Amino acid sequence: MIKLYTWPTPNGYKVSIMLEELKLPYEIIPVHIGKGEQKKPSFLKLNPNHKIPVLVDGKTTIFESGAILIYLAEKNGALLPMKGPKRYETLEWLMFQMASVGPMFGQANHFRKYAPKKVPYAIERYDTEVVRIFGVLESKLKKSNYLAGSYSIADIATWPWVCIHKNMGIGLKRYPGVHRWLERVKRRPAVRHALAKVSDACAKS
Repeated sequence: MIKLYTWPTPNGYKVSIMLEELKLPYEIIPVHIGKGEQKKPSFLKLNPNHKIPVLVDGKTTIFESGAILIYLAEKNGALLPMKGPKRYETLEWLMFQMASVGPMFGQANHFRKYAPKKVPYAIERYDTEVVRIFGVLESKLKKSNYLAGSYSIADIATWPWVCIHKNMGIGLKRYPGVHRWLERVKRRPAVRHALAKVSDACAKS
């Protein structure tokens, strides 16, 4: 059975959503990042970058959420076109999440909520970038139901990060396309099941 090492964070939810969409059986192994379990030698053998999530599928071990999503999509022939322009459009938006949405939203969230000392320059820098990124998402989603036209790994990767928009002081009145997309994805049974399964499993650890 597939083993998923994860924790209830935006990155942590992505792979569980994918597995639920594919209806694959898997075991959740909580990695309590608040206790530093991601830095234990046993976990470092799985991911030298000591980050969740990690997927173990038989003899295959993969870290980095984007790589995991591509692996599962290609192995199961779903949620990523195998060839043609739509494949590269999907990968474009997946890379946009990996390079922009995740890092910038994560830094904005950190400096707003967790930094021991308020750093106005850092807050302003990342808040400005978050607003820019929401503008990019809105420009796409005001005319498309999903990031790459059809529901795909690009949506799965991006959705958990957009869910924390309030942590970054972002209201969605200015972004009606993003808001509709956020609610549309939220209604998917696989998404609801994934969030509940990860939260329940990790609450017991």
